[in-house]
Amino acid sequence: MAPIKLHDKSFGTYLSENAIQEKVKEIATNINQDYKDKKPLFIAILNGSFMFAADLFKYLDINAEICFIKLASYKGMKSSGHIITAIGLDQDLYDRDVIIIEDIVDTGKTLNEFLPKLHHQQPKSFKIAALLHKPEATQYPLIIDYLGFSIPNKFVVGYGLDYDGLGRNFKEIYQLTDNA
Repeated sequence: MAPIKLHDKSFGTYLSENAIQEKVKEIATNINQDYKDKKPLFIAILNGSFMFAADLFKYLDINAEICFIKLASYKGMKSSGHIITAIGLDQDLYDRDVIIIEDIVDTGKTLNEFLPKLHHQQPKSFKIAALLHKPEATQYPLIIDYLGFSIPNKFVVGYGLDYDGLGRNFKEIYQLTDNA
């Protein structure tokens, strides 16, 4: 794929649509095996995880429910350091098997601040599914139970991820190629 330009930045293709879909199928297969006789509740973190969540659900063959919560910490290309909850969780988690769907885990701050709120509701079990993880950026270690790709600490867009609102619609994931 040709490089793309969003606002003032250029991005080159990093992960193809095919590579992403193969990894999503692999994650779904593992979840299908682990939750064969259960009915997990998936909590997708908006906005970035909407494509990953939709594709993951297409490959699940178990009984499952999904809800969405909006958490944000990014402004432009940098984390603001503050977690903003724009849409709250309206599901009762007590005694439920819960799987968080996250597009990307970089510092881990967002989930580090959000998870205690979930544990307070006493779910039966708790897992994290993330398409991307930046181990070099992680400051709040988390166990990612279902991981797509570990990637370098470079800014990425596409497949739900954005740069100031643009780029979410791409089927591929693009990586920053310049600092212009």
